[in-house]
Amino acid sequence: MSQTQPKAFGKWRSMLWPIHGFELKKFLPMFALFFFINFNYTILRDTKDSLVVTATGAETIPFLKFWGVVPGAIIFMLIFNALSNRIKRESLFMGVMATFGLFFGLFALVLYPNRDALSPVAFTTWMADHLPQGFKGLVGMIRYWPSSLFYIMSELWGSAAVSLLFWGFANQITKVAESKRFYALFGLGANLAMLPSAWLLKKFAGLKAILPKEVDAWGVTLNYTMSAVVVACACAIAIYWWINKEVLTDPRFYDPSEIKQAKKSKPKMSMKESFLYLLRSPYLGCITVLVMAYGMSINLVEVTWKKQLSMQYPNPNDYQNFMGNLSYATGITTIFMMLFVGGNVIRKLGWGTAALFTPVILALSGLAFFAFVLFPEQLAPVVGIFGTSPLMFAVVFGLIQNVMSKASKYSMFDPTKEMAYIPLDSEVKLKGKAAIDVVGARLGKSGGAISQQLLLIAFNASSIIEVAPWNVALLAVISGAWIVAAKALSKRYNDLTAQKEAEQQQAEQPKAPAAEPALANTQN
Repeated sequence: MSQTQPKAFGKWRSMLWPIHGFELKKFLPMFALFFFINFNYTILRDTKDSLVVTATGAETIPFLKFWGVVPGAIIFMLIFNALSNRIKRESLFMGVMATFGLFFGLFALVLYPNRDALSPVAFTTWMADHLPQGFKGLVGMIRYWPSSLFYIMSELWGSAAVSLLFWGFANQITKVAESKRFYALFGLGANLAMLPSAWLLKKFAGLKAILPKEVDAWGVTLNYTMSAVVVACACAIAIYWWINKEVLTDPRFYDPSEIKQAKKSKPKMSMKESFLYLLRSPYLGCITVLVMAYGMSINLVEVTWKKQLSMQYPNPNDYQNFMGNLSYATGITTIFMMLFVGGNVIRKLGWGTAALFTPVILALSGLAFFAFVLFPEQLAPVVGIFGTSPLMFAVVFGLIQNVMSKASKYSMFDPTKEMAYIPLDSEVKLKGKAAIDVVGARLGKSGGAISQQLLLIAFNASSIIEVAPWNVALLAVISGAWIVAAKALSKRYNDLTAQKEAEQQQAEQPKAPAAEPALANTQN
């Protein structure tokens, strides 16, 4: 074997597994911590939809997201910030994890079995009699408030456990050199967690087939599912405790004086200040449009798809079994695209092509999905060739659309969005990210919910299907604005990157030596 072969092997090994042997003591427990957190994220994401959509209808989701999730997030952050000033970091992390685990355990054992006794039937019946049909989702949210509370807590898990607890902890204890090698593998671990969680979802949902008919199969499924969530919370707490006891006491992995470097604190900006800051920068404004457009577009398609899914699978066990298939497909597709597609497209075709990939995929697949929703009778002969119904075909096509949208987000949208900040000056980058977090993220998540609430109320619709034509129009407008913003940002990004590279090359060029002064001619 030639000498170049071991070198080539070592290069490929470092690309696929850039972790040094001695770093496994730190990397593996962090990887396992993120794995269990995302294991719960997948289970809770699918269970909350199975619970709410089959009980109250997909029309409840827009009301829940705006009137439940947003206030819940604000209350959680106020409590978290107050506690962070009074108790240690370790106690806060484990306390939040334990609180979530306790709630989900009590929901399965207490709240769900007593849901009928806890429901304000008389009040919500009065609301249903006196409010227009467009408020059906709001009535359902209040009537089935234990399920609504479960939905809110499940949504909070994503922002609290994933973003705040894990990434806050990782950013605090990970060195810059480590982050370049660790963080990409953490992302793969998050998608790997979808596979066992999806398997368990399907396994527990399948219990209905072996249980007697008089037994509440969904209640049994919830007990097993929430038991898995509680166990995962306990594992996360145990791993976190071990990291603090065994890893952070090792100077090779954690040196407070090295980690805590002098950094500018993230500026706190109000909504008005954020808007004004973004309006002054067309570059940051384009990034904001991208973030908002994704949040609104995926919401417009998902709610309608979940309505179709509940029509095809009205039983929560069947619904959850299908959601397990969704998680399976999303995990496998995302891992494939992260390893073999995303990076290659960015390197070979450029930032602009990669940035356009997600809006084009989401728009085309979303519009095709709505075609099966709006024209089932006209498409019935075509669908009949495949031996299925228009409803089932819409469900399956919506599944494909959902998988491709999420996979392209993780492999294309997120990397290109973060790359767009790189050429900016440090101050603009810092303030820009803070402003986009305030405006883009919040309006993106709530914009789709608000628009669907308004459509349901304005047209006095009892079903989200009735306002589907307007959702198509909104999706077309938002996708168009997304594509225009991506093209505009691509040109600005390329120009700014070229300018930065030219300045860097000029700074790196060695200066020419100064010319020696000519000798004076002393001869006459």
